[in-house]
Amino acid sequence: MSKLFNEKIHKYLNDIYKPLLNKDEIQELSNKVYDLFPNISENQDTSDWSKEDVFLITYGDSLIQKNQKKLQTLNEFLNTYCKDFLTSIHILPFFPYTSDDGFAIKDYHKVREDLGSWEDIISMSKNFKIMSDIVINHASSESMYFKNFLNGDIQYEDFFTTTDNEKEYEDVIRPRTSKLFKKFIVNNHEKSLWCTFSHDQIDFNFKNPNVLIFFLKILKLYLDNGIKIFRLDAVAFIWKEPFTSCLNLPQTHNIIKLIRAIIDYSGKETMLITETNLPDHENLSYFGEYDEANAIYNFGLPPMLLWTMAMGDSTVIRKWLMSMPPAKEGTCYLNFIASHDGIGLRPTEGILTDDQRTDLVEIMKNFGAQVSYRKNKNDKDLPYEINISLLDAMKGSKLGEDHLQVERLLCIHTIMLGLEGIPALYIHSLIGSENDYELMDKNQNKRSINRSQLEYNYLKKVLSDTRTKNYKIFHQLKKIIQLKRKQNGFHPNATQFTFNLGINFFALWRQSLDKKQSIFCISNITNVFQYLDLSEVNLIATENWTDLITGEKIKDIQETLAVKAYQTLWISNV
Repeated sequence: MSKLFNEKIHKYLNDIYKPLLNKDEIQELSNKVYDLFPNISENQDTSDWSKEDVFLITYGDSLIQKNQKKLQTLNEFLNTYCKDFLTSIHILPFFPYTSDDGFAIKDYHKVREDLGSWEDIISMSKNFKIMSDIVINHASSESMYFKNFLNGDIQYEDFFTTTDNEKEYEDVIRPRTSKLFKKFIVNNHEKSLWCTFSHDQIDFNFKNPNVLIFFLKILKLYLDNGIKIFRLDAVAFIWKEPFTSCLNLPQTHNIIKLIRAIIDYSGKETMLITETNLPDHENLSYFGEYDEANAIYNFGLPPMLLWTMAMGDSTVIRKWLMSMPPAKEGTCYLNFIASHDGIGLRPTEGILTDDQRTDLVEIMKNFGAQVSYRKNKNDKDLPYEINISLLDAMKGSKLGEDHLQVERLLCIHTIMLGLEGIPALYIHSLIGSENDYELMDKNQNKRSINRSQLEYNYLKKVLSDTRTKNYKIFHQLKKIIQLKRKQNGFHPNATQFTFNLGINFFALWRQSLDKKQSIFCISNITNVFQYLDLSEVNLIATENWTDLITGEKIKDIQETLAVKAYQTLWISNV
C-alpha cells in the first residue's frame, strides 16, 4: 500500500477528529480505512478530462417503456442517440427512497427494483462514465438506519444529529422554510433531530466516526460496480457546531479531502464533484488547495445566463465572469444551465440587487415558473430558486413572449459550451421538454415541474419529426456539441478571457493549452439582429479566420457582420 496514501489518510482523520478522539482511537480509525481499501494504487491517479467530455444529467426513470426496466430504457436511449456526443452520465439517486425524488434514501446499497439492478449500472458503464450521488448529509426517516437508531441499536448509536438546546443553532443558514428540528423518541427519550432539508430527511452525525466509515463502505461499493464519478450532495451542511452557521466548516473540508484521496488512489478516470449551491466565494472554497473537489458546480452560471437572456444585456454576466478565477491546476468547473433542481438564486447574492432578483423572478413567473423559498435569520421568506423547464424559461424576454424560443434555448447552450469547464446538459433541456404541471400537482413538489417522465416511444417519434421543437433542439445541440469536442481551444482548462463588445453581445476568447488555437465566442443575446465590427475583436491579420458554426470564412478582419438574433459565432484560426 502507498506510504503517501497512508500518511494522507491519517492526517485528514487527525484533522477531523483530534478534539473528539485520542491518538490511539485515530490510529484505529486509520486502520479501518486502510482495511477497506487494501488494493489501493501505489501512485496517485489524477483525473484526466479533455475537450471531448460532456455530461448528461438524468433520472433513472426520465424515460419509460412498457415491460422494460427503466435503466434498460435509459441505456437504449443513450446507445441509440447519444453515444457519439456524450461521455458521462449523471444518474440521479437510483436507490429506494421515500421523498424528494430520490434524495431521501432508504437503502444506499440497492438499486430501486423498478429501475433495474447493479448489472444495469455496470452495463451502462461500458460505454459511458457513470456519476452517482453520494447523499451524504441525510437519510430517509423510514430507512433501516434511522429506525435502528430510534430503537437504540448500539450499532447505530449517535448515528444521527440530535440536540438538547435548539437555541445554540439560531445562526444556522437554511435552504428551506421548514423547521430545522423535529422531535423524535430516541431509545425512550425525546430528542430534537436535525432536518436540514425536510422532516423526512434526517441529518447524519459525522462526529461519530462510524458514520464516516459507513459512507466509505458505500463509496467502495459504488467503485466496485463501475461508478467512476462521485457527486457529494449537499456536502456543505454535514458538520454541525453550536453558535456557527453550520456551513462550510473546516471538518467538512477535511472529510472531502479524505474522500478525494481515496478516489485518487482507486484508479484512473475517477472524479469527485461537490454540490454546494452557495454564493461564489463559498463555492470556490471547495477546490481547496488542489486536494478537494476535482470539479465544482458553477452555480452562478444558470441565474446569470437567465438574467442575460431575459434582459438582452450582457453587462452583469460579463462583469461576473471577469471576476471568476480560472480553475486551479488539476481542477475545473462543471458548467450547467438546468438540472433536476430549480435555478438557484443564492449565487446571485452580491451580483444582482434585490430588485433585479425580483425582476427576474417576475419575468419567469410570466413564463409559468414556480418559486421556492428559504428562511433567513430573521425568519423572513426569501426566493431560493426558480422552478421551470429551460425551454419555458426561454419563451421570451423582459419584453414578453416571442417566436424565438428555440433560438434562445440554442444560444444559451452554445454560450455554456464555449466556457471554461466541462459542460453538463439536463436531459429535459436536451430533448426540449416543457413545464410538467400535472406531475408537479401530483407530487405537490414545485421541482417536479422539470422532472417529467416521458414515454420512450413518444420521444422517438418527436425526435424523428423535423417539424417538432424537440427535433430542432436535440439535433442542433448534438451538432454543436460534436463540433465543440473537436476544438483544442475548448479544453476545460484552456485560457479564457471575457471582453466587452457592448451590451448586445456576450463575448469571450478561448486559447488552447498549446497556444495554437484561438476561438472568439460571440453571441448576440438580443431578439433583433446586431452589427458586429470585427475590428473590435482584434483578429490577427496573419491568421486565416473561420466561423466554425457556419463554416464561413472571414474575408476581411475589419469588416462588419450582421449577426442574427441569438446567433453565436465561433471564430477560429484553426
